[in-house]
Amino acid sequence: MRRGIEKESLRAHADGALALTPHPAALGAALTHPHITTDYSESQLELITGVHDSAESCLAELRHLHQFVYRQIGEEAMWVASMPCKLPADENIPIGQYGSSNVGRAKSVYRMGLGHRYGRRMQTISGIHYNWSLPGLNDDEHFALIRNFRRHSFILLLLFGASPAVCSTFVDGRPHELQPVPGGKNGTLHMPWGTSLRMGRLGYQSDAQASIAASYNGLESYAASLHDALTRPYAPYEKIGVRNLGGEYNQLATTLLQIENEFYGTIRPKRTIRPGERPLHALRERGVEYIEVRCMDLDPFEPLGIAAPTMRFLDVFLLHCLVSPSAPDTPEEIAALGRNQHLTASHGRQPGLKLERGGSEVPLVGWAQEVLDECRPIAELLDAAHGNRVHTAALAQAESRLAALDTAPSAHVLQAMNASHDGSFPAFALGRSLQTRQMLLEAPYPVELAEKLRQQARDSLDEQRRLETAEQPDFEAFRVDYLSPERLVAAR
Repeated sequence: MRRGIEKESLRAHADGALALTPHPAALGAALTHPHITTDYSESQLELITGVHDSAESCLAELRHLHQFVYRQIGEEAMWVASMPCKLPADENIPIGQYGSSNVGRAKSVYRMGLGHRYGRRMQTISGIHYNWSLPGLNDDEHFALIRNFRRHSFILLLLFGASPAVCSTFVDGRPHELQPVPGGKNGTLHMPWGTSLRMGRLGYQSDAQASIAASYNGLESYAASLHDALTRPYAPYEKIGVRNLGGEYNQLATTLLQIENEFYGTIRPKRTIRPGERPLHALRERGVEYIEVRCMDLDPFEPLGIAAPTMRFLDVFLLHCLVSPSAPDTPEEIAALGRNQHLTASHGRQPGLKLERGGSEVPLVGWAQEVLDECRPIAELLDAAHGNRVHTAALAQAESRLAALDTAPSAHVLQAMNASHDGSFPAFALGRSLQTRQMLLEAPYPVELAEKLRQQARDSLDEQRRLETAEQPDFEAFRVDYLSPERLVAAR
């Protein structure tokens, strides 16, 4: 097995407000740096590890990236929670800037489009993406894994979700079902039994995308669903238009999806792309290379946002998804899975909660225990192969949480908020962020590592300058060519 991590975090000031400063030049160029970039906002860092054969080596690289970043961002902190810090008005949230090259401009225009379509606040939510591969799997095996993952991903929200509360600035002017914290200070809203607001109706959700009936029964059907969404005009987005009256770009396209990355989901099939290549073309041309797990919250109690036992549980869980029988999905099941996700996100720890399975209702905890029981032989085999007990220990920790859901991270967040921060989510997350900053700054940091990361930053700035000075077509010609349907079709 191989794994890598992409970790998003907002930069915040010492008062808990979003840092509106540009991406620090000392971190390198967000466009071209292989490990340090930005996600949606100029204020939203994304740290990307390489591919690793162990959880330990992956976390070691992630720790080094954190240590480097903290030495370049002054008094700012990396927000440790998935739900954002205090936000300004929507239009004042800065979108990512990537320079004057066509590729860089396209990335910013894409983000401008996301802002028009969904609002900028939604894009400030952060999380962990867990990239996982097992060499030798074919496309059918990857999609069988994905179907089972989608059926059972509620377990990950239940056991590892850590976003039951949010700063009220996030929902200003939006309808919601959140409740004030009893006795808490103004400025915090929550769901008492919630696990992951990030994966619920306030998170990365889209009524427009609900019309994308993506089937995961194979690469061909999945690619066809995505192709349709990337080429189908969508009336509300046509009203926005590609450009405004002043000629500035509002979005890349007026189709249901501008580009492939706009398609939200708990898991994605992925393939490394070549320069200028469309992700869907890469999938069709060369098949699935790895899968991207997208439903993991940042754990505010872990300095790096995720712990080694969590990664080992994910490895066991993904293997279980791979080796278990995986029936084809249906539109009815896909709709039920969406309802299960929202219910677990908002009420997952509620005693007696039931989910839909096979046309009937089953207890959430009982269903989760069935899956964990089936994971045990896999964990034991992995430990036998590695000569240790770390996978069975990670599974035992998960089972312990399932048996006492008040020990899950989402419950722990609410307990810590109420015990030490007068029920304030911003105060809790800021406190954890400042503690984490101090801890990582005080940890050993090898001189040779520091110089290597400084050189990577310089190299990325050089590469961005090279792209900007190279001859390139007019941006509109570049945009039209890149978005042409012909680029989505495999040559074979």
